[in-house]
Amino acid sequence: MLNKKVNGITCALLAAGILSGCNSDSTDNTDIEVQEKVTFTILHTNDNHGRFWQNDDGEYGMAARKTLIDTIRAEVEAEGGVALVFSGGDVNTGVPESDLQDAIPDFVGMNAIAYDAMAVGNHEFDNPLETLETQRDLAEFPMLSANIYNADGSRYFDAYKTFDINGVSLALIGFTTDDTAKLSNPEYIGDLTFTDPQDEAPTLINELRTDGADIVMAVTHMGHYADAASGSNAPGDVALARSLTEGQLDAIIGGHSQNPVCMEPGDNTVYADFNPGDDCVPDQQNGTYIVQAHEWGKYVGRADFTYDNGVLTLDSYALIPVNLKEEVAVLDENGDPVLDEEGEATTELVFIQDEITKDADLLATLQVYQDAGEAGLDETLATLSGDLNGERADVRSMQTNMGRLIAIAQSERVNADFGVMNSGGVRASIAEGDITYRDVLTVQPFGNTVTLATMTGAEVKEYLGTVATFTQGAGAYAQITDVKMEVNCTAGSVDITSIGGEVFSETNEYTFSIPSFNAAGGDGYPELEVIDEGTVDADALQAFFVEQGNVVAIDYDPIGDIVYTNSTSTEGCAAE
Repeated sequence: MLNKKVNGITCALLAAGILSGCNSDSTDNTDIEVQEKVTFTILHTNDNHGRFWQNDDGEYGMAARKTLIDTIRAEVEAEGGVALVFSGGDVNTGVPESDLQDAIPDFVGMNAIAYDAMAVGNHEFDNPLETLETQRDLAEFPMLSANIYNADGSRYFDAYKTFDINGVSLALIGFTTDDTAKLSNPEYIGDLTFTDPQDEAPTLINELRTDGADIVMAVTHMGHYADAASGSNAPGDVALARSLTEGQLDAIIGGHSQNPVCMEPGDNTVYADFNPGDDCVPDQQNGTYIVQAHEWGKYVGRADFTYDNGVLTLDSYALIPVNLKEEVAVLDENGDPVLDEEGEATTELVFIQDEITKDADLLATLQVYQDAGEAGLDETLATLSGDLNGERADVRSMQTNMGRLIAIAQSERVNADFGVMNSGGVRASIAEGDITYRDVLTVQPFGNTVTLATMTGAEVKEYLGTVATFTQGAGAYAQITDVKMEVNCTAGSVDITSIGGEVFSETNEYTFSIPSFNAAGGDGYPELEVIDEGTVDADALQAFFVEQGNVVAIDYDPIGDIVYTNSTSTEGCAAE
């Protein structure tokens, strides 16, 4: 129970109608106890990844998001509540129109929507720190992270932000995955240190409670992993909640894993089979509510809370689709399917819910950035027969034709014997048809360079024993080409049969291509001494497409060279 004695401070709240019965002239009210009940709403998104503009089908986009958030904010305030808007981070990296402009249009959009705070994501470090500083200066809201430190021991970002909710104090702490040290280009993060959020949280929460915070929440970019099964990833939101005293942290508004956190009713260890428009049951672990709104602004999460006498209750929760569409059959006037010339049912995309009107002012502002970003990106490089699969869920869990093609393109660029490509560096698929530079930058937006490593066979065997056994689902999962081997997931070792079509020997010398990001230790890969001639990965892929002219996707399908043993999956080392 929260009891506060009336004093001059609480009297000031009476003018706002929050409390009653205070006489501003009274000097002896120290024995009067007050009870506070407030309602408020948290709206949240995460992992925008450059999607300031709606996609080709008119889905999501910041202009429609602004209309939705403005509408909810007005509704909440009209009922006497407060609405706060948070982001779980990763504003940067994802589409060329944003990447070419250092995500400036995304931050402009967030300012227009009036975000109240954001967690710092690992992709905020995809560019030099000078770019991040520019973004921080542009943002009209705090970028929060309590676990990123400068060399002198000071925090690089503010650790928290406090908000007054009609007299109730809400403290919001920011946390960034400590995987950032390996997920980000070491050349960019310099002398920064990323500590374990579980080490930072207890002391900071206690300090905030002591200083008068009634509610303590965290906005995080750490990932939600059901039942804390994070595999090769750093521990995420569930592990953080479980590491604390029960109820010590009221809620976590998350990001990073890019999944809708909707749990099976009655079982907080299993994800529900969630589809847009479905009800969503958020996670609750150790007295902490945990939410995440998938990715790209496809949804706005809405959490309605009541705080009454020291008790916080989540009254309702929803993931609201932002102009998402579904494919439905076209019906004639009799309700029968309309068939095409081949006798197949025709379909069309329709909005799952009523279309949200795009905010006209923000749309006009962002149109300028969209036009600038589109300039020069649509030149055809090659034609593609079939689809190249770079879908996140697939490329991080199995060998795909897109992953193999990139590894081949990079190894050929530096005349290597084989190629290694981290799946976290593969960000999209390419559909059949013309391939443009826009496609290339969407697939490989990070600007890493292609490097060449040289090792003996024995060293290669040890290296691949680490790299080939990173667990499925992590960006570290390796796409490997021109190596025939058996991977023992339990032992963390490999048995290599051949490299480049030649019988493998531990005494032979081999070369392989590897992104500069991984050569420098990114994704937890072993650090390497490499030759780096400065070829950017996207340029290597562009040159490969131009040289091929016509690309046949099936030519790059997996050919069974890699066999995984001692794993529940045949496609990789499964996370425990």
